[in-house]
Amino acid sequence: MSSVNETNPQEFILLGFSDRPWLEFPLFVVFLISYIVTIFGNLTIILVSRLDSKLHTPMYFFLANLSLLDLCYTTSTVPQMLVNLCSTRKVISYGGCVAQLFMFLALGATECVLLAVMSFDRFVAICRPLHYSVVMHHRLCFQLAAASWMTGFSNSVWLSTLTLQLPLCGPYMVDHFLCEVPALLKLSCVDTAANEAELFFVSVLFHLIPLTLILISYAFIAQALFRIQSAEGRQKAFRTCGSHLIVVSLFYGTAISMYLQPPSPNSKDRGKMVSLFYRIIAPMMNPLIYTLRNKEVKEAFKRLVAKVFLIKE
Repeated sequence: MSSVNETNPQEFILLGFSDRPWLEFPLFVVFLISYIVTIFGNLTIILVSRLDSKLHTPMYFFLANLSLLDLCYTTSTVPQMLVNLCSTRKVISYGGCVAQLFMFLALGATECVLLAVMSFDRFVAICRPLHYSVVMHHRLCFQLAAASWMTGFSNSVWLSTLTLQLPLCGPYMVDHFLCEVPALLKLSCVDTAANEAELFFVSVLFHLIPLTLILISYAFIAQALFRIQSAEGRQKAFRTCGSHLIVVSLFYGTAISMYLQPPSPNSKDRGKMVSLFYRIIAPMMNPLIYTLRNKEVKEAFKRLVAKVFLIKE
Protein backbone atom coordinates (compact mmCIF):
# COMPACT_ATOMS: atom_id res chain seq x y z
CA MET A 1 0.00 0.00 0.00
CA SER A 2 1.29 3.41 -0.90
CA SER A 3 2.50 5.69 1.84
CA VAL A 4 0.86 8.68 0.17
CA ASN A 5 -2.21 9.91 2.00
CA GLU A 6 -5.10 11.58 0.30
CA THR A 7 -8.28 12.34 2.19
CA ASN A 8 -10.40 12.90 -0.94
CA PRO A 9 -9.28 10.67 -3.84
CA GLN A 10 -10.83 11.33 -7.24
CA GLU A 11 -12.16 7.80 -7.69
CA PHE A 12 -12.10 4.25 -6.34
CA ILE A 13 -11.54 0.99 -8.19
CA LEU A 14 -14.21 -1.58 -7.34
CA LEU A 15 -12.61 -5.02 -7.56
CA GLY A 16 -15.79 -7.07 -7.14
CA PHE A 17 -15.13 -10.50 -8.65
CA SER A 18 -12.42 -9.24 -11.00
CA ASP A 19 -10.39 -12.35 -10.16
CA ARG A 20 -13.22 -14.38 -11.73
CA PRO A 21 -14.09 -12.60 -14.98
CA TRP A 22 -16.16 -15.53 -16.23
CA LEU A 23 -18.78 -14.59 -13.60
CA GLU A 24 -19.36 -11.08 -14.94
CA PHE A 25 -21.86 -11.85 -17.74
CA PRO A 26 -24.02 -14.24 -15.64
CA LEU A 27 -24.01 -11.71 -12.80
CA PHE A 28 -24.98 -8.90 -15.18
CA VAL A 29 -27.98 -10.90 -16.43
CA VAL A 30 -29.07 -11.84 -12.89
CA PHE A 31 -28.67 -8.27 -11.59
CA LEU A 32 -30.52 -6.74 -14.53
CA ILE A 33 -33.48 -9.12 -14.26
CA SER A 34 -33.58 -8.70 -10.48
CA TYR A 35 -33.51 -4.91 -10.79
CA ILE A 36 -36.36 -4.85 -13.33
CA VAL A 37 -38.48 -7.18 -11.16
CA THR A 38 -37.68 -5.08 -8.08
CA ILE A 39 -38.71 -1.83 -9.75
CA PHE A 40 -41.91 -3.27 -11.20
CA GLY A 41 -42.91 -5.19 -8.05
CA ASN A 42 -42.33 -2.39 -5.56
CA LEU A 43 -43.90 0.29 -7.77
CA THR A 44 -46.94 -1.96 -8.13
CA ILE A 45 -47.34 -2.28 -4.37
CA ILE A 46 -46.96 1.49 -3.87
CA LEU A 47 -49.52 2.30 -6.58
CA VAL A 48 -52.01 -0.36 -5.48
CA SER A 49 -51.75 0.68 -1.82
CA ARG A 50 -52.25 4.31 -2.78
CA LEU A 51 -55.00 3.98 -5.40
CA ASP A 52 -57.19 1.25 -3.87
CA SER A 53 -59.28 2.62 -1.01
CA LYS A 54 -59.65 -0.87 0.53
CA LEU A 55 -55.92 -0.89 1.21
CA HIS A 56 -55.87 2.44 3.04
CA THR A 57 -54.96 0.70 6.31
CA PRO A 58 -51.87 0.90 8.56
CA MET A 59 -50.58 -2.47 7.33
CA TYR A 60 -50.44 -1.35 3.69
CA PHE A 61 -49.20 2.12 4.60
CA PHE A 62 -46.13 0.53 6.19
CA LEU A 63 -45.83 -1.94 3.31
CA ALA A 64 -45.74 0.97 0.84
CA ASN A 65 -42.96 2.53 2.94
CA LEU A 66 -41.04 -0.74 2.77
CA SER A 67 -41.47 -0.86 -1.02
CA LEU A 68 -40.25 2.74 -1.38
CA LEU A 69 -37.26 1.89 0.78
CA ASP A 70 -36.41 -1.15 -1.37
CA LEU A 71 -36.70 0.95 -4.53
CA CYS A 72 -34.21 3.48 -3.17
CA TYR A 73 -31.98 0.71 -1.85
CA THR A 74 -31.49 -1.05 -5.17
CA THR A 75 -31.37 2.14 -7.27
CA SER A 76 -28.51 3.50 -5.15
CA THR A 77 -26.30 0.49 -5.93
CA VAL A 78 -27.44 -1.74 -8.82
CA PRO A 79 -27.06 0.70 -11.79
CA GLN A 80 -23.42 1.35 -10.86
CA MET A 81 -22.83 -2.39 -10.54
CA LEU A 82 -24.35 -3.04 -13.97
CA VAL A 83 -22.15 -0.36 -15.56
CA ASN A 84 -19.01 -1.79 -13.97
CA LEU A 85 -19.84 -5.35 -15.03
CA CYS A 86 -19.88 -4.12 -18.65
CA SER A 87 -16.70 -2.03 -18.31
CA THR A 88 -13.07 -2.97 -18.35
CA ARG A 89 -12.28 -0.10 -15.96
CA LYS A 90 -14.44 -0.66 -12.90
CA VAL A 91 -14.39 2.64 -11.06
CA ILE A 92 -16.69 4.88 -9.06
CA SER A 93 -16.16 8.57 -8.38
CA TYR A 94 -15.48 9.79 -4.86
CA GLY A 95 -18.85 11.55 -4.79
CA GLY A 96 -20.61 8.42 -6.04
CA CYS A 97 -18.87 6.36 -3.38
CA VAL A 98 -19.94 8.79 -0.64
CA ALA A 99 -23.55 8.72 -1.92
CA GLN A 100 -23.57 4.91 -1.98
CA LEU A 101 -22.15 4.69 1.51
CA PHE A 102 -24.63 7.22 2.92
CA MET A 103 -27.71 5.70 1.26
CA PHE A 104 -26.80 2.13 2.15
CA LEU A 105 -26.31 2.97 5.83
CA ALA A 106 -29.46 5.11 5.96
CA LEU A 107 -31.78 2.69 4.19
CA GLY A 108 -30.45 -0.39 5.93
CA ALA A 109 -31.01 1.11 9.38
CA THR A 110 -34.42 2.43 8.33
CA GLU A 111 -35.52 -1.05 7.25
CA CYS A 112 -34.43 -2.51 10.59
CA VAL A 113 -36.67 -0.07 12.46
CA LEU A 114 -39.53 -0.25 9.95
CA LEU A 115 -39.77 -4.05 10.20
CA ALA A 116 -40.08 -3.70 13.98
CA VAL A 117 -42.82 -1.09 13.52
CA MET A 118 -44.67 -3.46 11.17
CA SER A 119 -44.52 -6.22 13.79
CA PHE A 120 -46.04 -3.81 16.34
CA ASP A 121 -48.86 -3.10 13.88
CA ARG A 122 -49.55 -6.86 13.55
CA PHE A 123 -49.41 -7.23 17.35
CA VAL A 124 -52.10 -4.58 17.84
CA ALA A 125 -54.23 -5.99 14.97
CA ILE A 126 -54.30 -9.52 16.38
CA CYS A 127 -53.92 -9.06 20.13
CA ARG A 128 -56.03 -5.89 20.45
CA PRO A 129 -58.46 -6.09 17.50
CA LEU A 130 -61.23 -4.06 19.15
CA HIS A 131 -58.83 -1.18 19.84
CA TYR A 132 -56.90 -1.40 16.56
CA SER A 133 -58.45 1.60 14.81
CA VAL A 134 -58.07 3.71 17.95
CA VAL A 135 -54.43 2.76 18.64
CA MET A 136 -53.16 2.69 15.04
CA HIS A 137 -54.63 6.00 13.95
CA HIS A 138 -53.28 7.93 10.95
CA ARG A 139 -51.19 10.32 12.99
CA LEU A 140 -49.41 7.53 14.90
CA CYS A 141 -48.74 5.60 11.68
CA PHE A 142 -47.19 8.67 10.09
CA GLN A 143 -45.11 9.35 13.22
CA LEU A 144 -43.83 5.76 13.37
CA ALA A 145 -42.89 5.77 9.67
CA ALA A 146 -41.22 9.19 9.98
CA ALA A 147 -39.31 8.03 13.07
CA SER A 148 -38.04 4.99 11.15
CA TRP A 149 -36.70 7.13 8.29
CA MET A 150 -35.27 9.82 10.58
CA THR A 151 -33.52 7.25 12.78
CA GLY A 152 -31.97 5.54 9.75
CA PHE A 153 -30.72 8.76 8.18
CA SER A 154 -29.42 10.09 11.51
CA ASN A 155 -27.41 6.90 11.95
CA SER A 156 -26.03 7.29 8.43
CA VAL A 157 -24.92 10.89 9.03
CA TRP A 158 -23.02 9.84 12.14
CA LEU A 159 -21.42 6.65 10.79
CA SER A 160 -20.65 8.10 7.34
CA THR A 161 -18.95 11.13 8.88
CA LEU A 162 -16.77 8.97 11.11
CA THR A 163 -15.78 6.78 8.15
CA LEU A 164 -15.10 9.59 5.67
CA GLN A 165 -12.92 11.51 8.15
CA LEU A 166 -10.32 8.74 8.06
CA PRO A 167 -7.22 9.42 5.94
CA LEU A 168 -6.95 6.94 3.05
CA CYS A 169 -3.90 5.40 1.42
CA GLY A 170 -3.61 4.57 -2.27
CA PRO A 171 -4.02 2.58 -4.39
CA TYR A 172 -7.73 3.15 -3.82
CA MET A 173 -8.97 -0.35 -4.58
CA VAL A 174 -12.18 -1.38 -2.81
CA ASP A 175 -12.43 -5.16 -2.58
CA HIS A 176 -16.18 -5.16 -3.14
CA PHE A 177 -18.93 -4.37 -5.65
CA LEU A 178 -19.73 -1.09 -3.94
CA CYS A 179 -18.65 1.31 -1.22
CA GLU A 180 -19.46 0.16 2.29
CA VAL A 181 -17.90 0.80 5.68
CA PRO A 182 -15.83 -2.40 6.19
CA ALA A 183 -14.31 -2.15 2.69
CA LEU A 184 -13.38 1.53 3.13
CA LEU A 185 -11.88 0.93 6.57
CA LYS A 186 -9.33 -1.37 4.93
CA LEU A 187 -8.04 1.59 2.90
CA SER A 188 -7.35 3.73 5.95
CA CYS A 189 -3.80 4.74 6.86
CA VAL A 190 -4.56 4.77 10.60
CA ASP A 191 -5.76 2.30 13.21
CA THR A 192 -9.48 1.65 12.66
CA ALA A 193 -10.19 -0.35 15.83
CA ALA A 194 -12.43 2.42 17.19
CA ASN A 195 -14.39 2.62 13.92
CA GLU A 196 -14.79 -1.16 13.82
CA ALA A 197 -16.09 -1.09 17.41
CA GLU A 198 -18.56 1.67 16.49
CA LEU A 199 -19.73 -0.32 13.46
CA PHE A 200 -20.26 -3.39 15.64
CA PHE A 201 -22.17 -1.30 18.20
CA VAL A 202 -24.44 0.13 15.49
CA SER A 203 -25.00 -3.35 14.05
CA VAL A 204 -26.09 -4.65 17.45
CA LEU A 205 -28.26 -1.58 18.04
CA PHE A 206 -30.08 -1.74 14.69
CA HIS A 207 -30.21 -5.51 14.25
CA LEU A 208 -30.50 -7.29 17.57
CA ILE A 209 -32.72 -4.77 19.40
CA PRO A 210 -35.41 -4.50 16.64
CA LEU A 211 -35.22 -8.27 16.12
CA THR A 212 -35.79 -8.83 19.83
CA LEU A 213 -38.83 -6.54 19.73
CA ILE A 214 -40.15 -8.43 16.70
CA LEU A 215 -39.75 -11.78 18.45
CA ILE A 216 -41.52 -10.46 21.56
CA SER A 217 -44.40 -9.18 19.40
CA TYR A 218 -44.76 -12.54 17.68
CA ALA A 219 -44.62 -14.40 21.00
CA PHE A 220 -47.74 -12.46 22.07
CA ILE A 221 -49.27 -12.98 18.60
CA ALA A 222 -48.71 -16.75 18.87
CA GLN A 223 -50.51 -16.79 22.22
CA ALA A 224 -53.41 -14.86 20.72
CA LEU A 225 -53.63 -17.26 17.77
CA PHE A 226 -54.05 -20.24 20.08
CA ARG A 227 -57.00 -18.49 21.73
CA ILE A 228 -58.84 -18.04 18.40
CA GLN A 229 -61.52 -20.72 18.23
CA SER A 230 -62.22 -20.94 14.50
CA ALA A 231 -59.70 -22.45 12.09
CA GLU A 232 -60.63 -19.83 9.49
CA GLY A 233 -59.88 -17.02 11.94
CA ARG A 234 -56.49 -18.52 12.78
CA GLN A 235 -55.62 -18.91 9.08
CA LYS A 236 -56.60 -15.32 8.31
CA ALA A 237 -54.51 -14.02 11.22
CA PHE A 238 -51.57 -16.18 10.22
CA ARG A 239 -51.72 -14.95 6.61
CA THR A 240 -51.38 -11.35 7.77
CA CYS A 241 -48.20 -12.28 9.68
CA GLY A 242 -46.68 -14.97 7.47
CA SER A 243 -45.38 -12.64 4.76
CA HIS A 244 -43.85 -10.28 7.32
CA LEU A 245 -42.13 -13.17 9.11
CA ILE A 246 -40.58 -14.41 5.85
CA VAL A 247 -39.29 -10.92 5.02
CA VAL A 248 -37.90 -10.53 8.56
CA SER A 249 -36.14 -13.90 8.31
CA LEU A 250 -34.53 -13.01 4.96
CA PHE A 251 -33.47 -9.53 6.02
CA TYR A 252 -32.13 -10.23 9.51
CA GLY A 253 -30.61 -13.59 8.55
CA THR A 254 -28.42 -12.00 5.89
CA ALA A 255 -27.73 -8.83 7.90
CA ILE A 256 -26.53 -10.74 10.97
CA SER A 257 -24.45 -13.01 8.75
CA MET A 258 -22.76 -9.91 7.26
CA TYR A 259 -22.07 -7.82 10.36
CA LEU A 260 -22.24 -9.91 13.51
CA GLN A 261 -20.31 -13.07 12.60
CA PRO A 262 -16.60 -13.35 13.50
CA PRO A 263 -14.18 -13.12 10.55
CA SER A 264 -12.99 -16.35 8.94
CA PRO A 265 -10.64 -17.31 6.05
CA ASN A 266 -13.62 -17.39 3.70
CA SER A 267 -15.30 -14.29 5.10
CA LYS A 268 -14.28 -12.06 2.17
CA ASP A 269 -16.09 -14.04 -0.56
CA ARG A 270 -18.87 -14.97 1.82
CA GLY A 271 -19.40 -11.30 2.61
CA LYS A 272 -19.66 -10.44 -1.08
CA MET A 273 -22.24 -13.13 -1.79
CA VAL A 274 -24.29 -12.33 1.30
CA SER A 275 -24.09 -8.66 0.40
CA LEU A 276 -25.47 -9.38 -3.08
CA PHE A 277 -28.42 -11.23 -1.56
CA TYR A 278 -28.95 -8.49 1.04
CA ARG A 279 -28.99 -5.64 -1.49
CA ILE A 280 -30.42 -7.23 -4.66
CA ILE A 281 -32.30 -10.48 -4.11
CA ALA A 282 -34.11 -9.58 -0.87
CA PRO A 283 -35.62 -6.28 -2.22
CA MET A 284 -36.78 -8.23 -5.30
CA MET A 285 -38.39 -10.98 -3.21
CA ASN A 286 -40.23 -8.69 -0.78
CA PRO A 287 -43.01 -7.63 -3.20
CA LEU A 288 -43.28 -11.20 -4.54
CA ILE A 289 -43.73 -12.55 -1.00
CA TYR A 290 -46.44 -10.03 -0.15
CA THR A 291 -48.34 -10.32 -3.45
CA LEU A 292 -48.19 -14.11 -3.79
CA ARG A 293 -49.33 -14.73 -0.21
CA ASN A 294 -51.75 -11.83 0.16
CA LYS A 295 -55.23 -12.19 -1.30
CA GLU A 296 -56.14 -8.53 -0.71
CA VAL A 297 -53.13 -7.26 -2.68
CA LYS A 298 -53.84 -9.61 -5.59
CA GLU A 299 -57.50 -8.56 -5.72
CA ALA A 300 -56.55 -4.87 -5.51
CA PHE A 301 -54.07 -5.36 -8.37
CA LYS A 302 -56.79 -7.00 -10.49
CA ARG A 303 -59.16 -4.08 -9.79
CA LEU A 304 -56.45 -1.59 -10.75
CA VAL A 305 -55.72 -3.43 -14.02
CA ALA A 306 -59.44 -3.60 -14.80
CA LYS A 307 -59.78 0.16 -14.27
CA VAL A 308 -56.84 0.83 -16.59
CA PHE A 309 -58.36 -1.26 -19.37
CA LEU A 310 -61.78 0.39 -18.91
CA ILE A 311 -60.19 3.83 -19.24
CA LYS A 312 -58.43 2.77 -22.46
CA GLU A 313 -61.67 1.45 -23.90
